[in-house]
This record gives sequence, C-alpha cells and structure tokens, in this order.
Amino acid sequence: MSRMMRLYYNGIFGALGGAIGWQISNLLGLSFTSNVYLSEVLVGALIGFGIGFCIGLAEGILTRQLIKTARASLLGGLLGIAGGAIGLPIAEGLFQLLGGSTLSRAVGWGVFGLLIGVASGITGGSQVWKGALGGLLGGLLGGAMLEFFRGWLSAPLLGKAVGLLLLGASVGVFIALITYLLSRAWLEVKSGKLQGTEFILDKFMRKDGPSAIIGSNALKADIVLPDPDIDPQHSLLKGADTHFTLKDLSLKGTYLDNKRIEQAVLRNNQTIKIGNTEMVYHEKR
Repeated sequence: MSRMMRLYYNGIFGALGGAIGWQISNLLGLSFTSNVYLSEVLVGALIGFGIGFCIGLAEGILTRQLIKTARASLLGGLLGIAGGAIGLPIAEGLFQLLGGSTLSRAVGWGVFGLLIGVASGITGGSQVWKGALGGLLGGLLGGAMLEFFRGWLSAPLLGKAVGLLLLGASVGVFIALITYLLSRAWLEVKSGKLQGTEFILDKFMRKDGPSAIIGSNALKADIVLPDPDIDPQHSLLKGADTHFTLKDLSLKGTYLDNKRIEQAVLRNNQTIKIGNTEMVYHEKR
C-alpha cells in the first residue's frame, strides 16, 4: 500500500480498536473493584488490547501475510494491554495530583500509545524508537481529544465513544506518519501482487544489525513477496550503516537496473527485479 493508504488503514483500524474497547468496557462496566486504580488497570488493559490488536491487524493485512498478521496483531494486543494497564492509572494519578486537570490524563494515554508503537516497530521494518515516538505523540493528542469530548458532550457514553475512536485513530495515524517521515531506506513494489506496498528497511541498515532476506516463504524471509517465480530465500540485503549491499541467493537470478548481479551496492532509485516483481530502492541521506 502507498503511504497515504497505510495512514488511512492505520487510522481506520485504530478507530475500530477504540470502538471495540468502548463496547467491552461498557458491557463489563467501569468499576470492577472498589479500588479506583485497580479498576483503571483492568479497563485500560481492555481498551489497550482492542486498539493494539487492530493496529497490528492493519500492519499484517497490508502485506497480505497470514503469519505476519497473526504475529503483529497478537503482539500489538499484548503491548496494548500493558500500555492501557500502565497508562490509565498514570492518567488517573496525574488527574488527582493536578487538581482535576483533564488534560493531565493525556500523559497517561501518551504512555499507552508509546507501547503500542513499540509493537509496531518490532513487527515492521522501522526502528522501534520511531514507532514508539509516533505512538507517544498519537496517544498525547488522542488522549487530549478523548478528555475533551468526554467533558464537552452532554451524554457521557457518547463522549467516551467519540473520544476512544479518535484516540485509536490518532495512535494509528501517528505511528505510520512518524515512521515514514523519519525512515531512511525503503523498497517500493512497482509490479506484482503487492504493487504500491512499501517495505521500510531502517532496522536492517546497521552494519552490526540483522540482514533482511527477500523471498516468497513467510517463515524464511523478512520481506515476503507472493510470486511463484521467487525462491523461498531469493536475495539478501545487508546494511553497512550508510548503504545496503544486495546479494543474490537464487538460481533464477537477481537483477539490478536490468543487469544480473551476484552482489552489488544499492544506490537511490535503482530498480530491483526478482521473479516477476520489480521494486525501487529509495534512501535518504
């Protein structure tokens, strides 16, 4: 998917997660115990699971990989539980400490968004801190909107519903936005079943970091392309801090600007062809 479509899907699925969290908390009630902070932990965990799971689901669906979808949604849900369980009590504590300032609760929602962003950074190709920063900013803005609508609308349930929809959407959009704004290198698929999809390569760029395998097998490759003419492990990308080296691992060949290569240093805007799929390599200096 293009960058705009990824922003759109992250926002839509984040909002869907907010709606799920709203419905679950309404069905179960907001006060599980007489201890307000313990109740906040439980409610926050439920809301966090809904938003984290759905944002992770969007990440997997965009790449059309069942295994990645399951992994991203599960990790997003688990870290969403942690984020909600930590963030909501922080929000309530700051609310009490600062004399009832509703915007103080946004800080807790920022912590919540940060952990969901960590999950996105782990399962995607970006560095974890970039996903975390996007989640933090999205949680702060979304949390502020949540508290505003809860106080502004006369119907408390409606205010909470609108606020959680906006919170989920804000976290999802900012994770994608910051990740893209700060990305250093990525592959853009120009032909094939995933045409328009972009794979961010930042976490593979370090010289002492992991390499990225390009192939057709979701269990054996980091960048998975559904193309029958691509081997399970077709090519390898190795970072060197300032650039990538592309190495062929296949019998069918890896082509760079229409020339078959065994190994080559990648430059900005070069075209990689493997099987029937073409990708353009982009980098920022």
